[in-house]
Amino acid sequence: MFAARMYNKNDIRVEQIPIPAIKSMEILLKVKAVAVCGTDIRMYRNGYPGITEETPRVLGHELAGIIEQVGAEVEGYEIGQKVAVAPNMGCGICIQCVAGNGHLCPDYKALGINIDGGFAEYVIIPSRAVGSGNVMLLEPHVTFAEAAVNEALSCVYNGFERADIRPGDNVVVIGAGPIGIMHGMLAKMAGASRVIFNDLSQERLDLVKRFDPFFTCVKDYIKEEVMTMTNQLGADAVIVACPAPKAQTLSLELCAINARVSMFGGVPATAQPVGLDTNLIHYKQLIVSGTTRASLTHFRKTLGFVASGVLDIKPLISGTFSLDEISMALERAEKAEGLKNVIVFS
Repeated sequence: MFAARMYNKNDIRVEQIPIPAIKSMEILLKVKAVAVCGTDIRMYRNGYPGITEETPRVLGHELAGIIEQVGAEVEGYEIGQKVAVAPNMGCGICIQCVAGNGHLCPDYKALGINIDGGFAEYVIIPSRAVGSGNVMLLEPHVTFAEAAVNEALSCVYNGFERADIRPGDNVVVIGAGPIGIMHGMLAKMAGASRVIFNDLSQERLDLVKRFDPFFTCVKDYIKEEVMTMTNQLGADAVIVACPAPKAQTLSLELCAINARVSMFGGVPATAQPVGLDTNLIHYKQLIVSGTTRASLTHFRKTLGFVASGVLDIKPLISGTFSLDEISMALERAEKAEGLKNVIVFS
């Protein structure tokens, strides 16, 4: 089979390798679509522990496909089924796993992160993923590309739950990329009266406005504009959907009393510590939280939104590429060209 393997930072090669052999509790997935994520870019540009010339890895954790083989002891799945795969796997026995938070397991593993993922024609779905319900059947009308993009949407939904957006809320999203737009879509779904986007790029903001005219876009003087639009009260929820320390600092200043802040975008370790005015948290009674990854419940919930038509994520898919074009897809994603770039297989 063909696979794109990362050997070191800035070194990813499309090459032929053997189709992996499954064990009795594993599934072999024929990959049909895998979306490019910011995590892929960071790993590709900065390197990742355990990925070396001697131990290359197949990246790609937002994936969907068709079951090609089923291990002898696997139950509930059949060859030929269309599925999406949640990439995060816990150990199954720790306190986080028992609570349904396998994505927060201290021994967590993920396809495309610390084991081979979806930038390949075939990928093994390990036994711990098969046994935990990470493999989810797709409705016939849901495309493989949509199913792949759902992984990112599920992570956004994790943050959305913490932000506790309510009907009539004024919501600010800092960061006008695909993740920010997903936050905006969920806020609108929840009944927000206004969703205000802020970004350094006017091009990004123009794209957001074309995506949905419901969204309000502000590039400069965001604090003044938010206060004007909210009668000097501030936003009820602020989502930081970009890896920018200044955005995290600013988020508290945009808040109304009793507002919620979601620090969805992590910042580089070299940018820590981030300065926050804790008096704003104290005197405004703010709830400031963060989220990472997504649980299986989040993944299934958002896949249901997609299947039912509650959310239409097709417009987020702005570019499709063959595996041979993976460098182009990574570069396009790094340059923030378009929204979600997806590798598709025939």
